[in-house]
Amino acid sequence: MKKLKTTTLAVALIFCFQLSTFNLFAQFTLDGEIRPRFEYRNGFKNVLDSTQDHAAFVDQRTRLNFGYKTEGYIFKISVQDIRVWGSQPQTVGTASQQNDNGAYIAVHEAWAEALLNKKWSLKFGRQEIVYDDHRIFGDLGWAQQSRAHDAALLKFKTEKTKIDFGVAYNQDRAALTSTVAQFGSYKAMQFMWLNHQFSENFNASLLFLNLGKEQLDYDSSGVITGGTVEAYYKDNYSQTTGTRLVYNKNKLQLAGAFYYQTGVEGNRNVVFSDVDGEYNKEIQAMNLRLEAAYKITEKITFNLGFEHLSGQSQTDTSFAYRTVSHSFNPHFGTNHKFNGTMDYFYVGNHIGSVGLNDVFLGLKYKHEKFWLGADVHYFLAAEEVIDGYKVQLDNNAAIQAGTPLSEVNQLQAMDSYLGTEIDLTFGFQLAKGVDVKGGYSVLMNTETLSYLKGVTDGVGRGVEKNSNGWGWLMLTIKPKFLTGEEKK
Repeated sequence: MKKLKTTTLAVALIFCFQLSTFNLFAQFTLDGEIRPRFEYRNGFKNVLDSTQDHAAFVDQRTRLNFGYKTEGYIFKISVQDIRVWGSQPQTVGTASQQNDNGAYIAVHEAWAEALLNKKWSLKFGRQEIVYDDHRIFGDLGWAQQSRAHDAALLKFKTEKTKIDFGVAYNQDRAALTSTVAQFGSYKAMQFMWLNHQFSENFNASLLFLNLGKEQLDYDSSGVITGGTVEAYYKDNYSQTTGTRLVYNKNKLQLAGAFYYQTGVEGNRNVVFSDVDGEYNKEIQAMNLRLEAAYKITEKITFNLGFEHLSGQSQTDTSFAYRTVSHSFNPHFGTNHKFNGTMDYFYVGNHIGSVGLNDVFLGLKYKHEKFWLGADVHYFLAAEEVIDGYKVQLDNNAAIQAGTPLSEVNQLQAMDSYLGTEIDLTFGFQLAKGVDVKGGYSVLMNTETLSYLKGVTDGVGRGVEKNSNGWGWLMLTIKPKFLTGEEKK
């Protein structure tokens, strides 16, 4: 035992000595993060159903980040453990006692960046990709697991201009045959992002994204040859093109963004077809966001804005309309950051739906020791929501009266107003290096939102005037074990 302790101490001393000498030639960084978060969900992400109980839990992210930098390259590995408190027993006697859904350890990032010269570099490996305000590309930092891509980026940077060229190609495994990729959110990706600082007050970004997804199809030629019809997957590509402009002057900040999507939709589970056979579902969608922030005093900031995400009307059944997807997809955005923090829209939901118009405003008070925030969102459907309940009532009345159903409007629309959300947030430093954040949100839904979300009463009508609530409290510690600062 004494020999083991001596050996362990020697290894530790050698390791510390090596780390200290790294500063003579390179920079080695070692930092971490521990972030437990309590959540109370009572109508979070979906309208409250009176037959369901609330949810409450604590989940936690624990990270260890290793970084190394020389004159020729930068290297980083980020390992994280994500778990829900209590999902794993304190002691595990048998394999059946383990909970596969409760926790996992994974490599969040593992990349290297070759520094080709002062302006160009090549970054490759598993990495976060973040641009502008996170609307199209974000790190999804709110989610405990976050988001990373397996990709390669060629980067150009000067004092005022940044350009990134990125590519990604995903596969399920190192197979001998086939290039099917069912586990990732996309098959292949190419993009270009450019940002230029025109002046001290104004900068602009351009983004082009070519995203490939697999589309289910059937080999109908098998019928002609007497064989069997086999399913296969083809690659369909969509394009997102847009810009974001930011202007800062004294106490005022203005920002605007516009993105347009074209191309062909890809879906691994659905074959798009009608009486005339299969067809490619084209995309024509857009996103517009305008926002302004004004610093009323040194401590109080007011913001307001409007965002439009196009959607698919449920009342337009014409062939020319329904064979085209008009619903905008923010793809890899940090969507918890937008359209309210209760995640009713575009956080694993609402894709391919009626779109959204969001009118929002907020106030933030920042003190030396704490901050407080209040935000209000007024939600409307961007396209019409069919009133299935009203149609059914009219059909029943027509049947009782002996009136032909053809005289009943089968495409009646509901009121476009979806509801109002209020988000209250706060933050302070519990101790040096220990940050606390929390909040409580309420969403007052309408019948339209409930019907759209599939929450109806006993007669099929969307429930309304529910006070959906969500509360959270999060502690964050980010220790810096080694900073990589050069010795003086």
